[in-house]
Amino acid sequence: MNNRDLLDLCFRNLFRRRARTLLAVIGVVVGTCAIVVMMSIGYGLTANFQEQIESYGNLHLIQVSSNGNNGVANQDDLKGIINDKTLKTMSEIKGVDAVTPIISEYMTVAVGKKVTQTEFVGIDADVLEKFNYEVSEGRMLKATDKNGVLFGNNVPMWFYNPNKNDWSEEPEKVVGEKLVITADWEYGMKKKSSDSDKIQYPEFKGKGIGVLAAENDESAYRVYMNMADLEEIIAANKKARKDNSSSTNSRLGKTYDQAWVYVGEIADVEDVIKVLKEDMGYYTYSPTDWLNAMQDTANMIQAVLGGIGGISLFVAALGITNTMIMSIYERTKEIGVMKVIGANLKDIRKMFLIEAGLIGFGGGVIGLILSYLISFLMNTVLINVMGSFLSELGGYGSSVSIIPWYVALGALAFATFVGVAAGYGPARRAMNLSALESLRNE
Repeated sequence: MNNRDLLDLCFRNLFRRRARTLLAVIGVVVGTCAIVVMMSIGYGLTANFQEQIESYGNLHLIQVSSNGNNGVANQDDLKGIINDKTLKTMSEIKGVDAVTPIISEYMTVAVGKKVTQTEFVGIDADVLEKFNYEVSEGRMLKATDKNGVLFGNNVPMWFYNPNKNDWSEEPEKVVGEKLVITADWEYGMKKKSSDSDKIQYPEFKGKGIGVLAAENDESAYRVYMNMADLEEIIAANKKARKDNSSSTNSRLGKTYDQAWVYVGEIADVEDVIKVLKEDMGYYTYSPTDWLNAMQDTANMIQAVLGGIGGISLFVAALGITNTMIMSIYERTKEIGVMKVIGANLKDIRKMFLIEAGLIGFGGGVIGLILSYLISFLMNTVLINVMGSFLSELGGYGSSVSIIPWYVALGALAFATFVGVAAGYGPARRAMNLSALESLRNE
């Protein structure tokens, strides 16, 4: 028999016992749906974990710190040292899109009569846009902005009048405004400390350039300046404090305590961190460190949920096996006649395997459709109930259930495979039946 005749015969045999076929298909539907829905919750949990971590910090960003050996390192041994030479080496690591050294200083910034204290970060403005920062007001920092200040999203809400108790709920207007920058934490107060030994910090004029759009990550709580401008301010502050320490080493050149490395693809972050830590001797921090721990938890939960769904599909496989065995008992005469008239034994086996595979495939298709429907309901109608469930597991976000395309195709292929595997034993039994015994029993 050709394949077309076999398929036609298989469909007629399945529809001959509609009730039994339907029950076997329902078993596969339940099993497939259980696996896909359970795994979709696991994928939703993973996506929510990533969403949470992204709200805390940029997953593409790696903060690199020196190992503190600036004063003792040899010129040829730059492990753990951050200077111009090692920054160039960092930029050449596979997957790295941008690198900038970082300096910082906690200072006061004033707009009119209002002030706030925050961390000033000196950065290379030429690579700032490569870090994918966006502004909600104004524009990005440029290398030509003399004492230009780019504010983190939350900083404008911190301004207050130190002589009045008038905290405003509205953010202070900073874009385009003239600023005063100083290390004096009592700047703007009418009654200052009377200590005669109080350090007289210089005051610098600046200008508000823009406000970053990100509301929750680390950038929202800092302000940014061109590195050269902040270096001048820090040098003046050190002079006021009579601090003679220097970041320049005659053997190493100018060194930095920190650098930021931006990785284009999140998947490459771990590899870049490995090179920075193991090969170059730096300390590193990245939000992906938290994400990896959370993903391990999500994978464990996903495995448990998938296992529960797998039990359902195993039960469905038993149902298919039972259906095919009963079919053999009912069709003993048919099998005997096929053998007597010269049917190929492999065709008989193939017929039963196709029937079992069709049950698995049909159940898998219906199960997938039902899975997408349940996933849609969980993400819309049941979002509050399922959101509470995910919160108990440690994750919350915009999606409860996510079904990747490869999970859908994998589930369909697995359901079909389960059908064929469940029908293999009965198919071999049908192939090995004696034709004479089959006809005599009838």
